Formats: sequence, structure tokens, C-alpha cells
Amino acid sequence: MGANGALDDAPAAVAGEQERPRADGEEEEEEGGATVFRGTNYSLPRTIAALALWLGGIHFNVLLILASLFLFPLRLAALVVALQLIFMVIPLNDEDKLGRKIGRFICKYAMGYFPISLHVEDYDAFDSSRAYVFGYEPHSVLPIGVAALANHVGFMPLPKLKVLASSAVFHTPFLRQIWTWIGLIAATRKNFYSYLAAGYSCVVVPGGIQEILHMDHDSESKAYRWWRPGGKLFVNIARALKFTPIIFWGRYGTPIAFSAPMHVVVGRPIELKKNPLPTIDEINEVHGQFVGALQELFEKYKTKAGYPGLHLRVL
Repeated sequence: MGANGALDDAPAAVAGEQERPRADGEEEEEEGGATVFRGTNYSLPRTIAALALWLGGIHFNVLLILASLFLFPLRLAALVVALQLIFMVIPLNDEDKLGRKIGRFICKYAMGYFPISLHVEDYDAFDSSRAYVFGYEPHSVLPIGVAALANHVGFMPLPKLKVLASSAVFHTPFLRQIWTWIGLIAATRKNFYSYLAAGYSCVVVPGGIQEILHMDHDSESKAYRWWRPGGKLFVNIARALKFTPIIFWGRYGTPIAFSAPMHVVVGRPIELKKNPLPTIDEINEVHGQFVGALQELFEKYKTKAGYPGLHLRVL
């Protein structure tokens, strides 16, 4: 997994702050002052169940559709389709008690499977009473490493945090419920503004799913094998849909990802002044600071992560 930078937004009040449970894991000080957290929980049946719930939603829906078309009798097929439609429109509730238990279960056992390690350059630089924007890269097939920042994991000292994901996820039955319970929300301008205003730190993936159009087999994470159609027509269709269809598979051809170690790095916050109407030059200046910090993190940690010869491409 590539490096991850952090962008600090304007101060925001955090009401009703409560101590959050931290997922079991190792914590240590790294040479240079960084704090490192490592997921350590592993139980074969529980880990498989957690990964299947988290990563198997897309494949599960595809299998249901194919079975309804070619295997199930008409009545059963109609029932399955109706059930999928219901789960597409049922209101989402991120405070559901059972849902939160499922979210904690997934985060607890997914972290230890790969395992995922979180390196925080300056842990004490984060103020729990402020809202931060984290720019996470790369997207790859799925941005699995972002789990290290989830509230259910509890590694970051931030009581309120949401991860912004493709809106397409929140139109996908079953998957939308699971990802909501983990702590994800649809990546819309309205959600971004409203959650920041409410004091939530937000994790965004700047390249988004459109980044999939630029993936290279030699420079992506090893979590999945994948195939993507080529040609200008596919690119135009993907951009029109704002979604990039791709075939991907993991262990034994299932959606269970391969267990390659992942390292996520959080840099020091970039301090900003609140500015509701920034100019293009001001935006470019902050963007340049972010990209520069991202490049520094990548070069600093790529050898520690086991990829000394890997080069970072910024598109």
C-alpha cells in the first residue's frame, strides 16, 4: 500500500466526546519518532467471516443476479430481486447497535489478516477537539488500508471520523449496510461539508474510483488480481458512469483478498486557515503542499515497507 498524507481542516467543536474502544494490536515507537500500530487479531473462522462481510458484497450481489437469471425458478428469482431492491432503499443507520457490533468485528479481525500497520509521524500533533481531512492514496482495486483509520479500530486519537466512499456503494444492497456500519459515508459534497461542520474528521481518496483507469499491475497493492477492459470506449463509459467496472479476485478466486502486509502512513497535519471562497492559486498552493508531503512520506517509508525500488507516480 502506498503512503498516506493528512490535511488539517479548520477547528471544529466536538460535543459529547467519549472514550472509544481500541482494537487489540501492538503499539511501538519507530526510529525517527513515529508511532506504529499493528493489527494482531487473527482467528481463521472469524477472520474469514469478517473479510467475507467486508469485501464480498459486490460478488454476492452478482451471484444472486446470475442465479436469479439462470438457476432459480421464477417465483424465487422474483423474491430475491425484490429483497435486493428493498435493501437498496432501506434507510441507513450508522448507530444501529447490531450494526456497530458487526462493524467492530470486521475491523478487529481484518486488521490482523494482512496485517495492516499504521505509522503516524506525529501522534501528538492531532487534537481530538479539531476536525481533520485525510487524503488517502492510492485507491487501487479497493482502498483496503483505509481500515487502519476507522473509528472502530481506534488507533487515531479522533473521536469522530468518517471515510468517504463512492456513492455507487450506497446503491448496492447489503454492501451499503455493511460499509455504513464500518464508518463509511457517500462521497458527496453535501456529506463532506455537513460532517466537517459537525466536527467529524473525514478521510477522502482524491483519485477515487476513476483512479482505477490508470492502474498498473506492477505498481498496485498485492491484495487482488484484476482485469480491466481497455480502449477509449471503456474509458468514456467509465467516466460517464462515474464508476469503473473491473473484474477482480483474491484467494482461491473469491473476494477474500490475498494476505500481503500493508503499511499506511499518516503525515503531520498541514495547518490551514478557514477560507470558504479560496482562489485557484490558493487551492493550487495547498494541493502542492499535500503532494510534496505525500512524496516525502513515500520515499521515507517505502524501504521500511519492503518496496525499496518502487517509484511514486503522481497523475
